[in-house]
Amino acid sequence: MNDNGAELLDEVEAFHRRFNVFPLEAAYVAVALWDAHAHLIDAFDSTPRIAFLSPEPGSGKSRALEVMETLVPNRMMAADATANAMFRAVSATETRPTILFDEVDAVFGPKAGGDEQLRAFINAGHRRGAGTWRCVGDGSNQTPTEFPSFCALAMAGLGSLPDTILTRSVIIRMRRRAPNEVVEPWRKRLHEPQGHVLRDRLSKWAGSVRKVVDGAFPEMPEGVTDRPADVWEPLLAVADAVGGHWPERARAACLELVTAARQDDKASLGIKLLTDLRDHVFNGADRMPTAHILISLNTLDESPWADTAGRPLDARGLAKRLGEYVTADNTPVKARNIKTGDGVVKGYYAHDLADAWSRYCPPTPETSATSAT
Repeated sequence: MNDNGAELLDEVEAFHRRFNVFPLEAAYVAVALWDAHAHLIDAFDSTPRIAFLSPEPGSGKSRALEVMETLVPNRMMAADATANAMFRAVSATETRPTILFDEVDAVFGPKAGGDEQLRAFINAGHRRGAGTWRCVGDGSNQTPTEFPSFCALAMAGLGSLPDTILTRSVIIRMRRRAPNEVVEPWRKRLHEPQGHVLRDRLSKWAGSVRKVVDGAFPEMPEGVTDRPADVWEPLLAVADAVGGHWPERARAACLELVTAARQDDKASLGIKLLTDLRDHVFNGADRMPTAHILISLNTLDESPWADTAGRPLDARGLAKRLGEYVTADNTPVKARNIKTGDGVVKGYYAHDLADAWSRYCPPTPETSATSAT
C-alpha cells in the first residue's frame, strides 16, 4: 500500500525539524519538497539547486546536508571537489547521483578565486540535456565527448555564490541558533537508519506518482516568472502531487523565498550599484559628474563601494560595471561630457541609466505605495 503523500512529506519535514533550525518557516517547506523532488528528477526538465549559506561558521549548514543525505537517492557527499570529479561522477554511475556539496566557499569564496569549470558544471546541470564537453584520449588521438551534467545538487558554504548559481537556486540564509532554539543532537549511527526509512518510502511514493508529475506544468504564484519559475516548477509539481495542505504551503514558501532572494543585496553587485545610483546619488538629478558619483558611493555606509577588491571604487571600475548595461537606444552606458561652472567634465546622465533602472532595480518605496493603491 502506497504512502499518503501529504502525511509522508509531513514526516520528512518533521525529521528536519528535529535536527535543523532554519531561518524561515518557508525553508522547511522548500527543503522537504527538494528532498522529494530528488526522487522524481527524471520527470523534470530542470532541477533547482538549493544553497545553505551563512556569514559565519557554526550556523547549521553542514547539518542540513547531513540530514538530507539520509533522505535523497544515490547521495554523493562532496567537499572541495573539482569539475572533472563532478562530471565524471555523474556520467560514470548507472544511477544519477544526488550531489551534496559542503564547504562550497572553498571553491567560490573571496579567497578561493573561483572555478569557472565547476561553476559551468553546476549551471549546466540545472537543465536536462545540457552537458559538459571534454576531450577524451591520449595525445593527438582525442575526441570531444559530452558528459551529462543533469543531477540534483545541494550546497553549503560561507558567504555567497556566483550570481549565475544563485539565480538557479533556492537560497536558505542560515544563522547560528539562538539560546532558545533547541534541536536534538545528530547521531549518525542512530538517526541515519531513521532517515533511510523515510528515503525508501519517498522512493516508493515517487514511483506511484511519476506519471502524474511527468510533464506537469504547475500554476505559479503571481509575479513568479522566468528563472525563479524554472527553479520552483519541480517543487510545486511535487507539492501538487503530494496534495493536502502542501500546494498552498509550497506557493506561499515560493513567494516568500523568491522575494527574499530579490531583496538580497549580495545577489548582484550590478543591481546594487544601479539602485544606489538611483536612490542615493542622482536622487532626481538629470546628470552627475563621475567625481561626485564616486564620492557619494564611497561614503555610503551600507554599501560595498569603499572596499571592492581591497580598494575604493574608481572611475575605471565604475565605467566597467555600468558598461554592462545599455541605454534605451541599446548602446552601452558610458561616461559623457557634462558642462559645469568649472568647465567640461566626464559624468553620467540619468536618461542613459533610466532603462536599466526600470528593468533591474526594485521599485522605490513611493512607487510601491502608489502601485498598491
